[in-house]
Amino acid sequence: MIKMKTALIELKAASDSSLEEGQFTGYASVFGNKDSYGDIVLQGAFADSLAEYGDKGSGIPCYWAHRMDDPYMNIGQTVEAYEDDRGLFVKVQLDLETANGKQTHKLIKEGRVTQMSFAYDVIEGAWVDRKPEEGGWYYELRKLKIHEVSVVPVGANQETELTGVKDAITAFKAGRTLSAKNEDRLAQAKSLLEEVLAEVIEVDGTDVSDEEPKGGKPQEPETAKGEDHVEVKARNDDPEAALALIALASAGVHF
Repeated sequence: MIKMKTALIELKAASDSSLEEGQFTGYASVFGNKDSYGDIVLQGAFADSLAEYGDKGSGIPCYWAHRMDDPYMNIGQTVEAYEDDRGLFVKVQLDLETANGKQTHKLIKEGRVTQMSFAYDVIEGAWVDRKPEEGGWYYELRKLKIHEVSVVPVGANQETELTGVKDAITAFKAGRTLSAKNEDRLAQAKSLLEEVLAEVIEVDGTDVSDEEPKGGKPQEPETAKGEDHVEVKARNDDPEAALALIALASAGVHF
């Protein structure tokens, strides 16, 4: 399953004298920080995959917002891509002979888009434990196959929805009074969620007890990241993740 990650990295375009017309630079990934999915990308994760492309990591396709289903959204390619201490650095040449390439270049120069992302498969990864005060469990991405890099808009829908859910939970925890109607609706949602989780547990045998997993670590999915982290948290009786899962499902967001 191809997955995507976004890095909140400022892009650089024409104002940089080292760049030719239509080029920009940025970081498609950063190392060592735990993202919203609970993942940490390790330095060296891209080394093997970059070697499969051209000289100095050239030739990785660049798309607008991962629109790999549309050939007109293939807006350029890397002329350089390499790992440094910070992350996966890329220099991209946009195709200025196309309307989409020219428009993307304009948006970057004007600072109207400021994010990059990349599509990848996990080749090697594992759950890692650390002390709760250090952030707790995380999924370590050790080797990745990169398929493309993308320029993506600020405030992607998935992030906006998650922020909204988080704000609602915060307000609820702060003691905001619920109407009788909303209390009833919340009770119905809780009941439905419990039914769904019970069916999931019955089907796949997932254990959501409070017991520590055998060996002190959670069981790794059959594939490197075979199921979404939000679902895993929800099955482990995390009410915030469960609420987020409901919100995302109702919004039609899939990962």
